[in-house]
Amino acid sequence: MSTTSLYHQSDTRIQSELLIIEKSKLNPRYFAPIYNQYYESIFRYVIKRTNDSDLACDITSNVFVKAITNLSKYEYRGVPFSSWLFRIAKSEVYQSFRDHKAKRTVSLDKVAVVKVLDELDLNDLEEHKEKLTHVLRKLKEKDLSLIEMRYFEKRSYREIGEIINVTENNAKVKTFRALQKLKILFKE
Repeated sequence: MSTTSLYHQSDTRIQSELLIIEKSKLNPRYFAPIYNQYYESIFRYVIKRTNDSDLACDITSNVFVKAITNLSKYEYRGVPFSSWLFRIAKSEVYQSFRDHKAKRTVSLDKVAVVKVLDELDLNDLEEHKEKLTHVLRKLKEKDLSLIEMRYFEKRSYREIGEIINVTENNAKVKTFRALQKLKILFKE
């Protein structure tokens, strides 16, 4: 089973990554391949939420500083190491919003919009896209984050659970509830 996505990794890739992580726990200089592999995807995750490249650079740097500082606490839980990094990134983005009293941005791509509209039992993309953008902004941050991870970032429920620190089943339930809230807001 080989995939190219950073979100869905082969067992071989996960195992080789675990070896690097174990070496990095003993000597941080071995962390460079992990940093090089994930920097861009963490940066994209952050910039999609902040829409500010300078802030995104700062937050992404903080993510890797925290990761290497807390690497000894990392435990493999059957999902890629990237899930742990994304959990740190999520926390850092939220902290940034609190510190700067900034409002988070929502960036939509057409394929994901179609998927979300399909989940809401709505067909006409052009008619509903603008309303979807407006309604997404009304969602609470945690609900918006679940919808983004599932439909815009195409993450599995297992990985979402790892990122938000709940079980896979709980991630599925929370995502379903977020969609239900979105449906209610869409009807208003």
